[in-house]
Amino acid sequence: MILAELRTPALVLDRGVLVQNCERMAERMQGHRVRLRPHLKTAKSDRVASIATHGQFGGITVSTLAEARYFADRGYRDILYGVGIAPGKLEEVAALQAEGVKMTLTTDNRETALAAAERAATLDSEFEFLIEVDTGGLRGGVSPESEDLITLGQFINAAPRLTLQGVMTHAGQAYHCRGAQEVAQVAEAERAGVTLAASRLRWAGLRCPVVSAGSTPTAVHAASLMGITEMRPGVYMFYDLDQVGIGSCEIEDIAISVLASVIGHNRRAGRIIIDAGALALSKDLSAGEHLADVGYGMVCPADSMRPTAGLCVADVQQEHGLIGSTNGGEPPYERLPIGSRVRILPNHACITAAAHQRYQVVDGDNAIVDVWDRISGW
Repeated sequence: MILAELRTPALVLDRGVLVQNCERMAERMQGHRVRLRPHLKTAKSDRVASIATHGQFGGITVSTLAEARYFADRGYRDILYGVGIAPGKLEEVAALQAEGVKMTLTTDNRETALAAAERAATLDSEFEFLIEVDTGGLRGGVSPESEDLITLGQFINAAPRLTLQGVMTHAGQAYHCRGAQEVAQVAEAERAGVTLAASRLRWAGLRCPVVSAGSTPTAVHAASLMGITEMRPGVYMFYDLDQVGIGSCEIEDIAISVLASVIGHNRRAGRIIIDAGALALSKDLSAGEHLADVGYGMVCPADSMRPTAGLCVADVQQEHGLIGSTNGGEPPYERLPIGSRVRILPNHACITAAAHQRYQVVDGDNAIVDVWDRISGW
């Protein structure tokens, strides 16, 4: 099969670009002497994971317990659940551990740790924790300078069935940076904050073997990762327009696109209509924070990943995408007749990929060489 024969909309993944992205990140982390624990929240696929973990120690990061189950069933045995654990999910964790999976959990509060201690006894299980530290992202986490860090560490350490493994952080603010210099500053703040937290726990007499950090921008632009033991980037496998705008990659590093069909010409509105709307592309506008005239995605010819100048997906409805001109003129109706196809580069790969059940895999051309599954849900 070739791209022209696919039912649209379809999620297309270029295997060669994926492999190149994974190899570059692996080399970068090797240069810093830091373990790479890929975050699979973007890819959600065993076939992608096998490439991302090749040559690494084998640990992965997930964002849902559905992902944890999916990867455990495919042989992954060292899994960090990178979202603060809800007490009601501990039974699922215990079930995975009973099958030989090493699960590491995260929390930033005593209430969760207390619930875990109580449930561990009931479930005849044990739970390992990283304390989440806020290094500027202002999402979850305790301050690295706070007394809460020490008291939480002491509580976990003292609980009979809990083990304190260390600290973790995510510099989410990196996604709002403009350029490599700003990202490098955030990366240093991330490193300094999480290593300070680790040092304070050790000064308090607590063990802290794991110092975990990571986002794709900071993994790409960090000048130093001294004191960090592992990094957890995720979107680097695919990249997207947002990462292009931040400066983490170039357009040619984007590995995924959405194939769509032209289904109409609305000349009154100056729009070319495609069958990929909000549910296929997402309504994420993050790339517009860094790049001009990207709308809901850049438009490429069906046989290329090179954006067509002057075009973007200007608007989306549930199943309709509306391609418009970015220079005020009419879109090229004659070049994109009804029935023709385009490929849309995503603003945010994680959100776009989440809408699709599988990857149509190509390898540098338009021939489909494989179909890879992906997990969804929670």
